[in-house]
Amino acid sequence: MLNLAYPWVLILAVLPLVLLLARRRPPQQVEAPVIPVGHWLAGMPGVSRSGNRRSRWQQFVLLLLWLLLVLALARPQHLGESIRMPMTGRDLLLAVDISPSMDERDMIYQDRSINRLQAVKRVLDEFIQNRKGDRLGLLLFGTEPYIQAPLTFDTETVRTLLHEAGIGMAGRATAIGDAIGLAVKRLRDRPQDQRVVILLTDGANTAGEISPDTATGIARSAGVRLYTIGIGAESILQRGLLGSQRVNPSRDLDEALLTRMAEQTGGRYFRARSLPELELIYDSINQLEPIELDGRFYRPVTELYVWPAGTAVLLWLLVRIAGVVRVRRRRTEFG
Repeated sequence: MLNLAYPWVLILAVLPLVLLLARRRPPQQVEAPVIPVGHWLAGMPGVSRSGNRRSRWQQFVLLLLWLLLVLALARPQHLGESIRMPMTGRDLLLAVDISPSMDERDMIYQDRSINRLQAVKRVLDEFIQNRKGDRLGLLLFGTEPYIQAPLTFDTETVRTLLHEAGIGMAGRATAIGDAIGLAVKRLRDRPQDQRVVILLTDGANTAGEISPDTATGIARSAGVRLYTIGIGAESILQRGLLGSQRVNPSRDLDEALLTRMAEQTGGRYFRARSLPELELIYDSINQLEPIELDGRFYRPVTELYVWPAGTAVLLWLLVRIAGVVRVRRRRTEFG
């Protein structure tokens, strides 16, 4: 849609008409002397009965030039389609365990076994896509935690970086306390009611400089809610030399710690024993931490004043060139 930023400027377009009407007022009649030799001069080169009047086309060009300048001053604009602004929701940091234990193949997807990290990637992929109003970040941890993706509205980049994460990239141990400490450090400058960490692990704290309980206290003081997820099946059939036997692949999971961390920060602990359970957990988190839509829109504006202004400059150059040509022609006649 076309729009004028300063439509009141268009009133200047009638200024030439006002000046023309003012010039047409009958002047006071003054007797002019009659020169008897006037008819002799009339036929001489360079002498005109009409004076130094501009031709009609020049007058038209000058009028058009003025109208173009007035239009440029009014600042014509093109307003694009309404676009929703980035919505103000949560600052949500995903902390994902990538220690070697996440390579345990106790998750089933389409009748085949996949490891825990592959299951997490599949479920988080859809979760990330649905959190369009949040700033998402990705923290990976093992022996050491590190920020793979800082808080951003660019969910596509977060998804890509999640899929590129590999088991063992951060070491072979599990530093839950350090991971929470780094997450709180990234979130502490954000609005207090919007700080959320989703921590997913399949083990217990086995490394790090900060204990999980100390990190939980820091998170509580900073107003960061922790949603903790313990992933891993409780029973799988394992084949050995003496035959098959059932084992618990999640025997190292410290559920008491994860439950305590969540409860002390106002969050919640979830247990994911299978891929469908993991999907339900993230659906529950979507309900517990709904996206806050502010409903604001903006319309991109493209300035168009350069077109009438540029056309006016070209017309002015045309008038100047025509004037130079006329002067040279007169000089040639007198020469």
